[in-house]
Amino acid sequence: MPISGMTGFGRAEGAHGSWTWAVEARSVNGRNLEVRFRGPPGFDGLERTAREGAQARFQRGQLTVGVQAKRAEGAGAVRVNVQQLEAYLKAGGPYVATGMVRAPSLDGLLSLRGVIEADETALEAEALAELEAAIGASILSALDGLAAARREEGSSLTGVLTGLLDRIAALTAQAEAEAGGQPAIIKERFERRLTELAGEAATPERIVQEAAALAVKADVREELDRLAGHIEAARALVGSDAAVGRRLDFLTQEFMREANTLCSKSALSALTAVGLELKATIEQFREQVQNVE
Repeated sequence: MPISGMTGFGRAEGAHGSWTWAVEARSVNGRNLEVRFRGPPGFDGLERTAREGAQARFQRGQLTVGVQAKRAEGAGAVRVNVQQLEAYLKAGGPYVATGMVRAPSLDGLLSLRGVIEADETALEAEALAELEAAIGASILSALDGLAAARREEGSSLTGVLTGLLDRIAALTAQAEAEAGGQPAIIKERFERRLTELAGEAATPERIVQEAAALAVKADVREELDRLAGHIEAARALVGSDAAVGRRLDFLTQEFMREANTLCSKSALSALTAVGLELKATIEQFREQVQNVE
């Protein structure tokens, strides 16, 4: 099973009784798991379903779960807008009191605009629980779709990361080949410089001794060995099905540290060029790692 990315989208739709709904779940990169929920009023339990469902499926990423629910027109309960009714009675009261008009009938009052309203959210507790359970199932289905999309992104990332690791390994081998010529170059440069400064006092023994000390300081064997170890560790993580994004990010910092030291110790332009290309490739690797869960 490949690593998982952090970008994706999932959608699910459903219906129950007179209600229909659509759920959308999407995510982007994030250092930690953050879940934002938007849902219809009156369905307080849905946010908990979304958060617990996300926590069970993901470890990183900024997630947004949105629910849009609609009830069929005319299917909801009705209620009397008492405030509007009293406003009509107050407005007509003086005319009734003076005998200009007859007292209004109940059916007449109820027919006035705004007195009777459809209550789309009024539900019995049992019906609400059933409806929330049905919508909750769609939320989990959308989250499953999001997880599948993130795995698909992870599958693509696996190929990209593997290719970059192959390139890093090739550059490390090239750096090792170039570094083999450093001791001779250091000795030659030191001998020439010391001869210019000390003349006959520059004995072969002193040249060898001082050049050896400089060669030790410029030795990049440890850096190359650590780079090789980091490459193997990164390959193992890329092949894992766990959430390895944080560990890969840390490993990338170690890659860059060794590459920087390699460049600082370089006494050859060819080795420096390889080190700079190595740093550029590691940076590309780091950018891709930011997409890994």
